[in-house]
Amino acid sequence: MQTILEMRGITKTFPGVNALDDVNLTVRAGEIHALVGENGAGKSTLMKVLSGVYPHGSYSGAIHFDGQERQFRGIADSESLGIIIIHQELALVPLLSIAENIFLGNEQARHGVIDWSAASARAKELLAKVGLKERPETLVTTLGVGKQQLVEIAKALAKRVRLLILDEPTASLNERDSDALLALLLEFKKQGISSILISHKLNEIAKVADAITVLRDGATVETLDCREREISEDRIIKGMVGREMADRYPKRESHPGEVLFSVENWTAHHPIHAERQVVRNVNLEIRRGEIVGIAGLMGAGRTEFAMSLFGRAYGQKISGTARLAGKEIDVSTVGRAIASGLAYATEDRKSLGLVLDEDIAKNITLANLAGVAEGGVIDEMRELAVANDYRTKLRIRSPSVYQQTVNLSGGNQQKVVLSKWLFADPQVLILDEPTRGIDVGAKYEIYTIINQLAEAGKAVLMISSEMPELLGMCDRIYVMNEGALVAELDGAQASQEKIMQAIMRSGRR
Repeated sequence: MQTILEMRGITKTFPGVNALDDVNLTVRAGEIHALVGENGAGKSTLMKVLSGVYPHGSYSGAIHFDGQERQFRGIADSESLGIIIIHQELALVPLLSIAENIFLGNEQARHGVIDWSAASARAKELLAKVGLKERPETLVTTLGVGKQQLVEIAKALAKRVRLLILDEPTASLNERDSDALLALLLEFKKQGISSILISHKLNEIAKVADAITVLRDGATVETLDCREREISEDRIIKGMVGREMADRYPKRESHPGEVLFSVENWTAHHPIHAERQVVRNVNLEIRRGEIVGIAGLMGAGRTEFAMSLFGRAYGQKISGTARLAGKEIDVSTVGRAIASGLAYATEDRKSLGLVLDEDIAKNITLANLAGVAEGGVIDEMRELAVANDYRTKLRIRSPSVYQQTVNLSGGNQQKVVLSKWLFADPQVLILDEPTRGIDVGAKYEIYTIINQLAEAGKAVLMISSEMPELLGMCDRIYVMNEGALVAELDGAQASQEKIMQAIMRSGRR
C-alpha cells in the first residue's frame, strides 16, 4: 500500500520542555492510523507540526507528503494539500449558520461576491455525506456537540481532504454519536481518505484502526499493525505506560459512615425557558467516606443538577434543601456553597474550571485565597509553598508552578483543578466527568486521589458518561433520566445492563 505521509526525526522543544524527541510516523493511503499515548506524550504537538500550526523552522526533522518533502509555514499550506486537522475544541462560530461555518475562510464566491445559492447547494451535498439532515441555514449554536463535530468534518470535506486528523473527536460524544462518527471514518477509508485518530478511548481504537503508533514522553515507542493480528486494549496500555496494568481501578476498602450530605426535593428550571423543568424532585444522600455515582445518557440532567446545586450556577426557579451532617446549608451562591463545604469540579475544565492564562500556583489557590493571605494581602511565598506541595502530592508534571495552565496536558490540567478544590478543604466533592479526555495512566492517578478523599472521610459525588468508570469506582450508583433519579443500585450488584434497563423503563412511563 502506498505511503501518503512520512514524518522523520521530528524534534520540538519549548522552554524547559523537550516535547518531541526524534519522532517518526508513517501513514499509508486509505488507512485509519491511531496515535496514542499518555497526556503530555506529544500527540497534539506532533499534529500541530504536521498541520503547520508550528511552522517549518520551529522544529527539526522532515515531513514528506505524497513522496515530496514539505515545508509548511502555516495551516493554509497544509490545507492546500488536503491535510485538515479538527481540534478537540471545535473551531466553529456559534452564531453563524452551518453553511457559513463550512465555508468560513473558503467562501464560495464569484468576482469577489459570495454566491449564497452555490454555498447552500454545496453545503447540502456535504451534509448528506456526513449524515446530517439539518438545513444549511441552521445556526450552529442550536446543534448538539455530536452534530457540531459532523459540521467540522463537512468543513474538512469542503477543502477536499486527503488526510483527516481528528484530536479526541469522541471525548464529548455519547455512545451513539461516537459510533456514528467511527462509521463515517470507515466510509471515508473506502473512499481512499486517510485518517489520523487521536483518542484515549481504546475500545474505539481497537474497533477501527489499521495501525497504532504509540508515543511516550515525546518519543516513538512502537507502531502496531492491526491487520496482522488483533491488538488488545491491554497491549496498547502496556506500550503507553511502559508496564502492565493489571487493574484499571485502584483497590479500596469501603467503610461508609453516617450520612454526611443529603439533597431533598431539588428542582431546577431551564435558565431561558422557565416553563421547562430540567431537574425534577431529586433526593439523594452520601455517607461519610462514600463514593456515589450518577449515571445517565447525555441530556439526562446530571450536570444541570450539579451546577444548580453548587451556588445556583445553572437554571432558575430553583427549590429544594441541601443538608450537611443533618443541618440545612446555604448554597444560594458559589461563595456560600464553598463556605458551606461544597466543591464542584466542572466537566469543562478549560472554560469553567481554570484560568488558563494564569500559572499553576494562582489556579491552585483560587478557591481559598484566605488560606494564602495575611491581612487581605496574598503572601506569595505561602502561595508558592502550597502550590509546590500539591504539585508534588498530585504529581503535576511541569517545569515549575509558574507554568501557565494553558500549556499543560489535559491530565495535568485536571490535577490542577483537583488541587484547587483540595486546598479549599471541602466536605463534599462533586466531580463532573473527572477523567474526560485523559489517558489511562493519568486516569489511574486521579482514581487514586478520589479514593484517598473517600478514605479521609469526604463525601464524593461522581458524574460520568463512562459506565465502566462508575462501576469500577462507586459504592452506590443513582441512575438519572429526563432530570429525575429513576433508580438506585448497589455498586457491587450494578452492571451496565441494569443501568440501561432503568433508563429504558423510566423512558416508557
